[in-house]
Amino acid sequence: MAQYDVVIIGGGPGGYNAAIRAGQLGLKTAIVEGRGKLGGTCLNVGCMPSKALLHASELYAAATGPEFAKLGIEVKPKLNLAQMMAQKAESVEALTKGVEFLMKKNKVDYVKGWGRVDGVGKVVVKAEDGAETVLETKNIVIATGSEPTPLPGVTIDNKRIVDSTGALSLPEVPKHLVVVGAGVIGLELGSVWKRLGAEVTVVEFLDRILPGTDTEVANAFQKILTKQGFKFSLGAKVTGATASAKGVKLTHEPVAGGEASTIEADYVLVAIGRRPYTQGLGLETVGITPDKRGMIANDHYKTGVDGVWVIGDVTSGPMLAHKAEDEAVACIELIAGKAGHVNYDIIPGVVYTSPEVATVGKTEDDLKAAGVAYKVGKFPFLANSRAKINHEGDGFVKVLADAKTDRILGVHMVGPNVGDMIAEYCVAMEFGGASEDVARTCHPHPTRSEALRQAAMGVEGWTMQA
Repeated sequence: MAQYDVVIIGGGPGGYNAAIRAGQLGLKTAIVEGRGKLGGTCLNVGCMPSKALLHASELYAAATGPEFAKLGIEVKPKLNLAQMMAQKAESVEALTKGVEFLMKKNKVDYVKGWGRVDGVGKVVVKAEDGAETVLETKNIVIATGSEPTPLPGVTIDNKRIVDSTGALSLPEVPKHLVVVGAGVIGLELGSVWKRLGAEVTVVEFLDRILPGTDTEVANAFQKILTKQGFKFSLGAKVTGATASAKGVKLTHEPVAGGEASTIEADYVLVAIGRRPYTQGLGLETVGITPDKRGMIANDHYKTGVDGVWVIGDVTSGPMLAHKAEDEAVACIELIAGKAGHVNYDIIPGVVYTSPEVATVGKTEDDLKAAGVAYKVGKFPFLANSRAKINHEGDGFVKVLADAKTDRILGVHMVGPNVGDMIAEYCVAMEFGGASEDVARTCHPHPTRSEALRQAAMGVEGWTMQA
């Protein structure tokens, strides 16, 4: 019977980063994963394959649309969907093998199979052939992640009615794709197939897209997507979907009341969110009861049961890979007797469409609801020299700062490459920075990053380039 300091159940961004940090700190560690490959949803059927398709489809759209022609590049591209999917799979395979190498590098035992808790200090791993292995450990870290949330009344067959996993591997470009849910996943995957030639209709229960995002940014982004050809049906409740060999009939009705409508499509993508994955974990053997959503509560990653910890999508907070990674490091450092900590006020969020949306900190909606006095600085990418010369003028940067102290409270952007640039403000906020700190920091010219500085200048009314 193997003896460990830490056994981690789940090999996603939370689990594998926890394993790496534990290995670095000299803890005898095992990671348990039933998928057959490390990396979790993110590497295998989420973040990474979607980014491979987003990148490829963006280049295809540039070549087939007016962008290349405007630049004087005349081409007649042909879509090879099979090759696009093949390069996606190749990239994902390389990443998962890379994570497996990191386990070996950090002396972590990788145990293949589905893990379950069998009392305090014991994890049972069931392999594909049914054989069971028992691991004894001082600490168990639950990092089992999440799965797509089902939609009542709609059966996902991953043929005509698909979840996010199915939408990454459609066998053809739909003539018409209906996306149920106007969140990050739905808009990203909708963008992939829109660029490749599909008509895309987004049906959303709420009266806006990107719930939780700054309202001004979400509204501006919706206008940009509409200009790209997206169609939106907001404030609409889906009441059913019937699939056939050739397509899907989806019915919906206004949330506020009114007549039902039917949409005919080749495929329907259900992307209404994700829920914690806790089935079959044996939590009852240690007295842990998840809530109605399946979420496990935590107090600094402790479950309330000595030696049992929880991180990532399976517990509270945003379901983001980088949030899980931060929690992984903090959790393991606490196990090792160090002072692990995560600043939940500074966890960025990104929508990897074109243009991108990036956000960190409080929204204007948050600050108004809390009665916080604040100032706003904004700068449009249309006035940024690099964005303008690259024909990337859609969007803007918005900085929210405390009216008295000038401390940066939140930053919200829609524009080119803002997913990378938001990190500048994450660092500034982590150090308690003021908008003036960014405004007086020299930025290289000509770059899109200058928009971040100009928006910071705008907090005190001295924007110089617009």
